[in-house]
Amino acid sequence: MNDHSPRLNEPLRPIDSAIVPRFAHLATFMRTPYRPTAAGLDIALAGVPFDLGSTNRDGPRHGPAQIREMSRLIRQVNPTTRVAPFDLCQVADVGDAPVNPLDAAGSIEKITEFFSEIAKAGAAPVSVGGDHTVTLPILRGIVKNGPVACVHFDAHADTLDELLGSRINHATPFRRAVEEGIIDPKRTVQIGLRGTRYSDDDIQYGYDVGMRVITMDDFDEMGRKEVVQEIHRVVGQHPTYVTFDIDGLDPVFCPGTGAPEPGGLTMRDAQVVLRGLMGLNLIGGDVCEVSPPLDPQGHTALNGANLMFEILCIVADSVARRKAGR
Repeated sequence: MNDHSPRLNEPLRPIDSAIVPRFAHLATFMRTPYRPTAAGLDIALAGVPFDLGSTNRDGPRHGPAQIREMSRLIRQVNPTTRVAPFDLCQVADVGDAPVNPLDAAGSIEKITEFFSEIAKAGAAPVSVGGDHTVTLPILRGIVKNGPVACVHFDAHADTLDELLGSRINHATPFRRAVEEGIIDPKRTVQIGLRGTRYSDDDIQYGYDVGMRVITMDDFDEMGRKEVVQEIHRVVGQHPTYVTFDIDGLDPVFCPGTGAPEPGGLTMRDAQVVLRGLMGLNLIGGDVCEVSPPLDPQGHTALNGANLMFEILCIVADSVARRKAGR
């Protein structure tokens, strides 16, 4: 009998789809081994099935499960950068952060604790939400020594002070993260903003605190190459977290998301820019807001899985360089 469970002190490898058919065996992120903890890992792949911060079309709590299924299609080497993350790092799926669907505040505490344990184990997390609220407890869990830089892809700024009387939801995480000293606004880049707004205040906070805001209009004017150069200029070699709200993409690429906004990034734009982040000092990343009930065919989740792989590749390259002292 084939035993695909990981053993300590052995290199961890995904199931080879040239040997075991893609549709067979349990679904894990990119067919990696499952590990109950992050001990011994360089990178921990994790789900965060929380959507109690959604304000309209919910369902992202089911995102990790569908993305695990669609990630069966992903192979092991990046076609452009040639990064092979599973050769560079010990990578495994550590399951989902614990949540309580009847307790938003308690769930956020549990998510924070889960990612704090990943950080204590010395692993970098690459995660799937869940709505975009989850980036806040992830960062609370992993950032222990001062604010980090942030590269944020989204149709919306997510910097409101409150929404419907709530100060922690999927429209507020980056304002809270700045206020709590978790991210450095002057080393934060927001890319793809374009959604209609309640008022100009929706986006103004980022400008006021010094974020580099690249709206979709700016993106069109600058082009991919200049956007990548600007990210490197702003972030430098500061420890950096990457977060990708799937609605940063044009809705043709993500019908299954809660707040689709026309006129967004193409998947090719996203791939090129993410690949351009090679060389940054990356500490983790996430993909959020994939809602399977809104796209049962899985087109959105397939793109989410591929974005997760792109983030995994650049994080693995960064972790490998740090381990080598480069």
